[in-house]
Amino acid sequence: MQGIQNKNMRKLFLLAVVLFGALSGKAQLNPITWSFAAKKIGDKLYQIEMKATIQTKWHLYSQTQPDDAIAIPTTFTINANPLFSKEGKIKEVGKVEKFTDADLGVSANQYSKTVTFIQKIKLKANVKTNFTGNVEYQTCDDHQCLPPKKVNFSVAIK
Repeated sequence: MQGIQNKNMRKLFLLAVVLFGALSGKAQLNPITWSFAAKKIGDKLYQIEMKATIQTKWHLYSQTQPDDAIAIPTTFTINANPLFSKEGKIKEVGKVEKFTDADLGVSANQYSKTVTFIQKIKLKANVKTNFTGNVEYQTCDDHQCLPPKKVNFSVAIK
């Protein structure tokens, strides 16, 4: 029982450190650069590419995290548009790193350098429109985590 309490206390302590680091004025750091583009891949079929370029020593978290993770996963909110339908879920293209902190008993799925998130869409007619929404993400290095950040995007579909 003592071991479980110690493990939970360590997790709570790490969470407090993460939140404190996030609130300690380091929000001006911006180690992630986003770019957004559309590529035609078929008749009325497009691939939306949402690429994160990550500065050295920083990590961006995957959309899916292990059960013991305390990292905030990357999430996309896509605005409804009656002119297209989404084809499947957003896929991640990059080298996922499975991070484990044995001392704290937590793990995370994360990326370094770059990762591209891809959403396929199918237009309902040959029209011009926009793929809009936002991405919310958290990034950390070996010493600190920044507070979650939200970036709006709009990609022209021609």
